[in-house]
Amino acid sequence: MEKYLNKLWLAPMAGFTDSAFRQICLENGAGLVTTEMVSTKGLIYNSQSTRDLLFCNGKEGSTAVQLFGSEPEFFADAVNLPEIAPFPIIDINMGCPVPKVVKTGAGSALLNNFKLASAIIETTVLHSKKPVTVKFRTGWDSGNIVAVDFAKMCQDSGASAICLHGRTREQMYSGQADWGIIEKVAESVKIPVIGNGDITSYADAQKILKERQVSGVAIGRGALGNPWIFDSEKTEIKNQEKLKIIKENYNLMLEYCPQNRVVSAMRGQLNFYLKKAKVGAKLRNELIQENNLENIFLILEKIFEN
Repeated sequence: MEKYLNKLWLAPMAGFTDSAFRQICLENGAGLVTTEMVSTKGLIYNSQSTRDLLFCNGKEGSTAVQLFGSEPEFFADAVNLPEIAPFPIIDINMGCPVPKVVKTGAGSALLNNFKLASAIIETTVLHSKKPVTVKFRTGWDSGNIVAVDFAKMCQDSGASAICLHGRTREQMYSGQADWGIIEKVAESVKIPVIGNGDITSYADAQKILKERQVSGVAIGRGALGNPWIFDSEKTEIKNQEKLKIIKENYNLMLEYCPQNRVVSAMRGQLNFYLKKAKVGAKLRNELIQENNLENIFLILEKIFEN
């Protein structure tokens, strides 16, 4: 884990941290990137859509794979699948707040089940020769803040590091991340603690690293439409450079997706890339309705010319 510490990490985000976006973030200075969360049950049952999430073009370098589930036996079988081999780190999701994940006993639900959470970590460590990390939240709600005890459990169960999102499951993505709790956790365990939440600029990240006793920071939503957030020299980026990165995002996705899926998937990314751009209603509607990639590039060129 040493080589990844004191750097800026890209936090895993469902629907966004695919191979293309991960590579772009690495090219812009991220120390470690992580896949979208991958279902262990989906892997064992040979779900193609689940396996598609593991695409890695070989140029990504420092990429962790994030697994989720609630059955230790599925973790035991999943970690040694050939598709997992390229990833140097196994990350376990114990923080996803989405109802469809929580109702299966996975994600944030594990904050209420220390025994099962420990069994999952211990099983993964036992069956994998790779470092195992755990990402979780501060607790289920404001009345049940369990971060310190949960972190100690992760450490005792064999985790090599933890990544803590400073919100409860109840908060989802609202309110503010509690960096005070993150720091308390960092002071309570010996393994590295990576903090996550509300980092929207390179300066924010450096301030946290300077003022808080954490080993690193993971940037999630702050990197969307802003993958150069990891680069100290790109606090401001020119329109043509931004356009170049957007085109690269499309072209990298074409390595593993047909054009129609790329166009559909990139609509979400574009909303973030163009968030601060002054786009007229006519051009925005053209962009949303266009399905031909060459035409999309032409529209984007018009946008960034202005």
